[in-house]
Amino acid sequence: MDTNVDLLLVRANDRKKVYGDLNTNISAIEPPLWMLIIASFLRERGYKVMIIDMEIENLLPDDLIDKLILINPLLIGIFVTGNNLAASTWNMLGASKVLTTISSIKERRFKIFIWGLHPSSLPERTLNEENVDYLIQGEGLFSIEKLISNLKQNVDSDQWTIKGLWYKKKNSTAYSKTKITSDIVTDLNLLPMPAWDLIPLHKYRAHNWQCFQNLEKREPYAVIYTSLGCPYNCSFCNLKTLFGHRGVRFRSPINVVNELFLLSNIYKVKNIKILDECFVLQRDHVEKICDFIIERNLDLNIWAYARIDTVDFDLLKKLKKAGVNWLCYGIESANSFVLRDVIKTGFNNNNVRQSIKMTKDAGINILANFMFGLPEDTMDTMQETLALAKELNCEYNNFYTTMAYPGSDLYDSALKNGVKLPESWIGYSQFSEETLPLPTKYLTSSEVLQFRDNAFYDFHQDINYLQMIENKFGTNVVRHINEVTSYRITRKYI
Repeated sequence: MDTNVDLLLVRANDRKKVYGDLNTNISAIEPPLWMLIIASFLRERGYKVMIIDMEIENLLPDDLIDKLILINPLLIGIFVTGNNLAASTWNMLGASKVLTTISSIKERRFKIFIWGLHPSSLPERTLNEENVDYLIQGEGLFSIEKLISNLKQNVDSDQWTIKGLWYKKKNSTAYSKTKITSDIVTDLNLLPMPAWDLIPLHKYRAHNWQCFQNLEKREPYAVIYTSLGCPYNCSFCNLKTLFGHRGVRFRSPINVVNELFLLSNIYKVKNIKILDECFVLQRDHVEKICDFIIERNLDLNIWAYARIDTVDFDLLKKLKKAGVNWLCYGIESANSFVLRDVIKTGFNNNNVRQSIKMTKDAGINILANFMFGLPEDTMDTMQETLALAKELNCEYNNFYTTMAYPGSDLYDSALKNGVKLPESWIGYSQFSEETLPLPTKYLTSSEVLQFRDNAFYDFHQDINYLQMIENKFGTNVVRHINEVTSYRITRKYI
């Protein structure tokens, strides 16, 4: 095959279905970091790569046709990603529309693969259901490189032995010769910097709450990782299906800060998300990154994930000095029995109160994550969780319903026990009309969903919360929160 572009990476766009009426400037638009990582990895090996982010360019599937005919790449990769890895499932709807559109192009020379946490969780089903030639299971850097090499050399697929690659045999059924997820990069420092030059970074927008200090300065926005993977095994999480197993790989602190320096000085980025499942995990790693940021005097507005049991006051003060203005804690539930059922370990509420107070005293704002509808939840335990959220009065809160994401233990359990799951992948989106959370042992899906929606508006319209926000950020942020809570999500199952 003869083409100028070896690989075209495409992120699909279906924000209207995913976010409903929240598909405004309220929601963030996050750079497609995994696309940038894979692009830089392949460019370093001599391949020509392009990126089309349909989400940031607000493109519809039909808008792609002329572009694809003009570019005529050897291989197209459809990436199913969102503002977090789990968002892969509900973004399948947009990806499917794009795949159907691409497959309608007659006389096309290019082949298509699909990548993402959802395809990795359900490789055989995804490949059988979608108009796609290949599926990459796992991180996929080495798998994609070998796939391009084989295509360029016209190697017959019967001779391929590529870990993590699924493809359709001549009888059109999904097949994997190895049935092994793709190899991972064990030393993250060997990876080049993400291909930031391939996207219009100035168009990406941070979360509204991250910029409560200045709502007019949400762009540009960048996402980095300092580690990949997670050592924990929560039953509601499906992350292990992408990385293959539990465990964490770390970038060197100097490698991380060199990228932050690039983003800050070349691309003028101030708003940063640290992608790590838990950034504040290994103290020495975190402290060295903070020290380098402080030493280089980088002016950043960072948010990252932490755990209640991985912080102390001295570390929090250093994080604040380095520009970490927000930490996200997964508190999930106020009831220890409910919590231990899904994460096997847990914190008591006094631990939570102590860490929240320390974080506030250090001058760091808190994004608190809570979940309603965990398997052992009742109306009383969910009310306990809401009461704790009000007591803690954090600067912003995510109230989630419990979903059985493909690849998670909860998904496997739901299938085994015949629990009703969403009829389409969009039903896994927390904000869509079709949202269908798991029922608990004691509550229906409808009861859980209705409680969550009422709790969100109850909390964010509470006078104590709004007074705290006004004192801390001003009346304009109070008006913004009132705007957010003015949207009542239409729900099919309430």
